Amino acid sequence: MTEAVPATPEETYSYLGPAGTFTEAALKQVPEAAGSHWRSVNNVGEALSDVSTGRSTAAMIAIENSIEGGVSATQDALATVPGLRIIGEYVVPVNFVLVARPGTTLGEVRLINAHPVAYAQSRGWLEQHLPDHGHIPAASNVQAAASLFDGSQADAAVAPPGITDHLDVDVLAHDIGDNPNAVTRFVLVSRSRALPEPTGADKTSLIVELPNDEPGALLAMLEQFSTRGVNLSLLESRPIGDALGRYRFVVDLDGHVSDERVADALLGLRRTSPKVIFLGSYPRADQRAIEYHSKFDDEIFIEARDWLRGLVSGEPDTD
Repeated sequence: MTEAVPATPEETYSYLGPAGTFTEAALKQVPEAAGSHWRSVNNVGEALSDVSTGRSTAAMIAIENSIEGGVSATQDALATVPGLRIIGEYVVPVNFVLVARPGTTLGEVRLINAHPVAYAQSRGWLEQHLPDHGHIPAASNVQAAASLFDGSQADAAVAPPGITDHLDVDVLAHDIGDNPNAVTRFVLVSRSRALPEPTGADKTSLIVELPNDEPGALLAMLEQFSTRGVNLSLLESRPIGDALGRYRFVVDLDGHVSDERVADALLGLRRTSPKVIFLGSYPRADQRAIEYHSKFDDEIFIEARDWLRGLVSGEPDTD
């Protein structure tokens, strides 16, 4: 989806292209992006560079897959590119079709183009129906199909179901994904410092480094959440890269930073970790309200602070 006239940065959204990718499908879920200029890029680094330099107002990037887990390229980029914030998340169902040049039959397929993630998620079907096939990695799901017309030696490609809207290909097989419930989670990233208002169904994303490599260091980090009733929906380690055994942790937690229990957990992290990167608080894609024990209600934290303030100021006891 492109426009002939270049747009201003405020009107531009970057996404992993070309047209027809799952990333584009995620961007279609953003009401603010409708009618804007959509800039197709080649990788996550380029998308985030667009945002950090002001070329685009926001970028849609994949961050987690229900089968493969976290997207390491995205996690590493968010840890190293300063000034970025996640302002929304979007979930796209993931399935695939096997496509080929017009006239090709399934029995003629020997070599298949596929993005490595797409290949991993359809490998069971491919091995069952095409046990002797070979695999050529592609940069994206759409590029895998497009390469069939660019001199590729591949006979077929694993592609998104909507690929026929963009390329003249024959679909040799539908629904070849091994898991019909597979989804990919995308996040919209911008430079905006304004936090989305809390909805009661929110998520907060962080990147946290441990203070040192010693017994109990990870447990100490996790206790900042558990003692405040904060549930973690994602916890993954990524190497920092400066030495063996040095890791940072990518964390998604239930709640908004304006929630007292979440804010108190972040204060604890700040006291105990040498580096905490706040990536944002934003509405959950599934809109599921966060559940937690009433002993972690905001009023409990507020009352505790008022009690301590009274002790310090010498106010008379009211209990």
